[in-house]
Amino acid sequence: MPSILYEKRPDGIGLITLNRPERLNALNTEISDGLSQYLQEIANDPEVRCLALTGAGRAFCAGGDVKRMNSENEEKHPKNPTETTLETLTEITRRKQNQTSGFLHAISKPTVALVNGHAVGAGLCLALACDLRLASATAKFGTAFRNVGLSGDYGGSYFMQNLIGSGYTRELYFTGEIIDAKRALSIGLINRIFPADSFMADSIDFCAAIANGPTRALGRMKNNLNLAEKGSLQEVMDQEALNMRLSDLDTDHREAAKAFVEKRKPNFIGR
Repeated sequence: MPSILYEKRPDGIGLITLNRPERLNALNTEISDGLSQYLQEIANDPEVRCLALTGAGRAFCAGGDVKRMNSENEEKHPKNPTETTLETLTEITRRKQNQTSGFLHAISKPTVALVNGHAVGAGLCLALACDLRLASATAKFGTAFRNVGLSGDYGGSYFMQNLIGSGYTRELYFTGEIIDAKRALSIGLINRIFPADSFMADSIDFCAAIANGPTRALGRMKNNLNLAEKGSLQEVMDQEALNMRLSDLDTDHREAAKAFVEKRKPNFIGR
């Protein structure tokens, strides 16, 4: 059974499913490589206008595979690594981060995490890397890195701090507390909660509405917002000016202007 599934839907959604339900979709090499492959495919496919990421079974993603970590031999993870070994291991982690959570954040298409269950550790970071997070009423969230003696990776400290501020981020990182969907919504960690029994249907409807929007303009909005996280006001306004003029040339803009005059809903085609 493949560790990751991909469905290119007719409604413009590219649905990626982490598929190790027996291990709560804990990350391994197959999932990381498969996720990277499908992200690249979606980025280059104009027919996919919204990316949705979810997990099979009762979890979104439990983070790193702790059982695998425990079984790693001394040769792969020596107690006293040389500088060369440390550089090699660091580069492997850096590459995986850039190809997954980094790519989710940077891709010029809306990305939505459909958090159907536990999103913990690196799994939470993947959800945070998405533009939006929809949660089942039964979903749980936690950094949990401190619980296994790790400092955290996959960009979580950046994404969370930009999303909910320093105070809540430090609390969740330092305590490793697991919080429920209601608490996550109250502190701004997620966008919406849907009932567990209709979660996927509600989430797909939400994503389809985004996929039916002006795809190129939404991608430029995302680029503006990403720059605004750290850029100066002048840098952001310069990019907004360029992206506004580019959007003005899009077929979708012309259709929207025409639809406004004709008092009807625009039919966006993503071009």
